[in-house]
Amino acid sequence: MAKEARKARFIPIKFNLRPYKALMMEKKICLACSAGGHLAEMLQLREFYGKHEHFFITFRRADTESLAEKEKVFFAELPRRNPLATAQSFFQCLDILRRENPGVIISTGADIGLVACIAGKLLGKKIVFIESFCRPYKPGISGKIAYKFADLFIYQWKELEQYYPKGIFGGSIF
Repeated sequence: MAKEARKARFIPIKFNLRPYKALMMEKKICLACSAGGHLAEMLQLREFYGKHEHFFITFRRADTESLAEKEKVFFAELPRRNPLATAQSFFQCLDILRRENPGVIISTGADIGLVACIAGKLLGKKIVFIESFCRPYKPGISGKIAYKFADLFIYQWKELEQYYPKGIFGGSIF
C-alpha cells in the first residue's frame, strides 16, 4: 500500500479491522495490557475479540483479578522499568506465549503489554499495537518502541500522525 494512501486511511476504532482480516483470522488472540486505563481500552474491543478464542496477559491488581473471574487471564511480573523485573516478565511472557500459541498479539500498551509484544515478535507472532488514548500530543515510550516492530500500529489522535507516519489513525477507542 502506498504511503500516501495509508496516511489518509481512517479505521473507526469500533473496530474495523476487516482490511487486516488475514492478520486477525488467527485461531487464538493474545490481549496484552497493563491494568487500569490500558485494560479499560482493551475491554472496549470486546465486540471484536469476543468472537475469537482469546486470553489476556497482564499483572495482578484488583481490576485484573476481577477480569480473571470471567476471562482466561495469565499474570506476569510487573516490569515497572526495573531491569530484573522486566527480565522475569519477559521469560514469563515467553512461556505463556509458547504454551498458548496465539497467532496475533493485540496490545493497548504499557509495561507488560510491551514486554509481551517483544516476546511475541521473537516467537514470530503478528503484533497489533494501539497507542494509548492518554497520549494525544506526543508518543508514549511503549508506543515509540512498539512502532518499530508492530505489524499494525494504530494511533487514536490525529496529532500523532507526524510521529507515526506508517501507522494508521483509528480514532478514539472510547
